[in-house]
Amino acid sequence: MKKSINLKTRFTISFSIIILVLTFILSSVISLNSISIYKKEIGNSLSERVWQMSNRLDQYMWARYGEINVLSKLEIFKNTSNTKEVRKVLDELKLNFPSYSWVGLIDPNGEVLESTDGILKGKNISARPVYNQALNSTYIGDVHDAVLLSSLLPNPTGEAMKFVDISTPIFSDNGELTGILASHLSWGWAKEVEGTMVQSNNNKEKMDVFIVSKGDNAVLLGPTELIGTNLNLESIDKARAGENGWSVETWPDGKKYLTGYILEDGYENYPGLGWVILARQPVELAYEAIQNQIIFSVTFGILAVITFVIFGVISANIITKPLKQLTFVANKLREGEAVDVPKFKGIREIEVLSSSLDSLIKSLIKTKGELGEMEELANYDKLTRLPNRIALGNYLEKLVLTKDENLTFTILYMDLDGFKSVNDTYGHHVGDILLQEVADRIKEDIGSGELAARLGGDEFVVVAINSYEDVKARGSLVANKIIEDLSRPFIIEQKEIRVGCSVGGAVWNIDSTDTIELTRMADQALYKSKRSGKGKFTYYNKEN
Repeated sequence: MKKSINLKTRFTISFSIIILVLTFILSSVISLNSISIYKKEIGNSLSERVWQMSNRLDQYMWARYGEINVLSKLEIFKNTSNTKEVRKVLDELKLNFPSYSWVGLIDPNGEVLESTDGILKGKNISARPVYNQALNSTYIGDVHDAVLLSSLLPNPTGEAMKFVDISTPIFSDNGELTGILASHLSWGWAKEVEGTMVQSNNNKEKMDVFIVSKGDNAVLLGPTELIGTNLNLESIDKARAGENGWSVETWPDGKKYLTGYILEDGYENYPGLGWVILARQPVELAYEAIQNQIIFSVTFGILAVITFVIFGVISANIITKPLKQLTFVANKLREGEAVDVPKFKGIREIEVLSSSLDSLIKSLIKTKGELGEMEELANYDKLTRLPNRIALGNYLEKLVLTKDENLTFTILYMDLDGFKSVNDTYGHHVGDILLQEVADRIKEDIGSGELAARLGGDEFVVVAINSYEDVKARGSLVANKIIEDLSRPFIIEQKEIRVGCSVGGAVWNIDSTDTIELTRMADQALYKSKRSGKGKFTYYNKEN
């Protein structure tokens, strides 16, 4: 005869299974979805960082490319009879832009007529690419060693010196080649750009930044032990295919890294050198907060199951009707429906059971809310509590999708004039306090519905909203008000500190969908403001 199971045992087993399934489903649905979103935000943030570095590298090279081309058009270089004046101009260029390690004027036969500090003057360098590749058009050479020049230039660090070449031909008015204006840029400026990224927050994220050459995927910039090695990574192939994104990838050391990638493809009329920019972060560090949340959810679920099993044993003698009702509610929750747990009165065991089940659901929902708060933190700058670049992008996307025919907006791109000297004089602690107070003043100058965001460093963006007829006036009003307010002194730790602010603006066209291009236009207008004397506001136009 088959032995039957008593009610107490049957109830204990059944109730344990129900709670286990319920906990697993709720934990999976609530936690995994939020964790997936959070992972994507982390990856997008890393992708945004490599874009920032690529943009900084391109803009820097574009500026140097433009300087050499502009100088080559000067009459003093076309007519080389006055070499003293040529030397004076070249030395002045190097003095004001230390990244130029060497600049020289070469005659059509390859002899250096004049150069900064007189280095290589009188030498024939016709065999060098900086001469023979620039006979017909501007030449931009990738990172390389220059043994002869390295031995002649000061080198306080003792490290191997590397250079990037920019040279351009000089033609007379009748089209005859009269010389070559050549320059060697120190590769040290790229390390400075890298430093601004990895040293933020004392590099708590342990992020490595790489610049990979076009020809053989050799590491031009990165950790010392990898310099000169060749990387064979899927992320490099994706970048060369035109993608800008992120992936989890196994590197040559056998470890997995969250890897952001982008192809450096030039800026304005500067064609670029085809570098791939990479940023990597160990997966276990990048996803540390997520792993902690998973451990918490699993632990909480296990404790909840144990707790309810105990309640099941205590409640072995309950009547079947309330038990069936609770089973029905559990099945509905497992199916994803939002239902309330019924409350029972009169039977103590059932009252405890229904109340505990309700508390479990509320706790799991609270866990989902906490994950939502973590996602919200990813959209704000930790120092100033202003929205960051991700939040700015989401805000602009909503404005574009709204397509209000009565309203449009202006992007105001700004940075501080003199901020670096504050850090150098008073330290980064005072600089951080100054950025917080700057953010407070900017927030006071914008209206309801408008947005102020910090992109990083001392760069801020404000989105000013108004009607199509008055949007430029609104943008000018907000920009000038910010310039005026930021010019007032700041009192920090009993010190009076003064900085300025330059602003560039660009107005949204309702027929366009490219807010990234609009931001770049505002950035270009900002540089126009700086070139015209700083402390000014300029709207973008195609002639900027």
